[in-house]
Amino acid sequence: MTRTPSTETETGGLLPDRDLAELERLNPAGLTAAQVVELFTSRGVKLSEATFRKYVQLGLLPRSKRVGRKGKHQGSMGLYPPGVVRRVNAIKRMMAEGYAIEEIQKSFLRFKDEIEALERGLKDLFTGFERELKQPEFDAARRKTLSRDLEDAKKAAGELVGRIETLERHIVVPLERAARARAFSSGASGGAGDLL
Repeated sequence: MTRTPSTETETGGLLPDRDLAELERLNPAGLTAAQVVELFTSRGVKLSEATFRKYVQLGLLPRSKRVGRKGKHQGSMGLYPPGVVRRVNAIKRMMAEGYAIEEIQKSFLRFKDEIEALERGLKDLFTGFERELKQPEFDAARRKTLSRDLEDAKKAAGELVGRIETLERHIVVPLERAARARAFSSGASGGAGDLL
């Protein structure tokens, strides 16, 4: 079952950043497409599994990873990284602001994948460090010092990723605004509403 934070969501059913972070923390293994769809539809946001799959096909969302179910002959299920909720939230927000699907694709394909890859890489690196620190070669005092250093590095990495995301927004938002103005002034069709 998808665990969700208990705080209230923003107007329109979209999730604020604090809820997104909590949701990612509570579901580190990921979520199924059905869980993501339910999360949004329960908040009144229009999203179907077909639309979710279309977002994946368009490259707006990452592909799922097959994970075996516990128990004999249970098969496997596709899990999407917990950050997929953040992506759907951003897509829906941009759609509400009138962005065409092509503009959303360009925005997501610019830097989002790189930033998410950086976050995953750092998480994997820190997990590896934590695993290694449990080895018997480290005495208690050295382990404590290194654990403190590791926590400091995690905090610095989180701050760095946050600064990179802010920088990305400052660079991309004016470009998106200009593209949006061009799209609306030219009477272009193919709006994001086609994928609701």
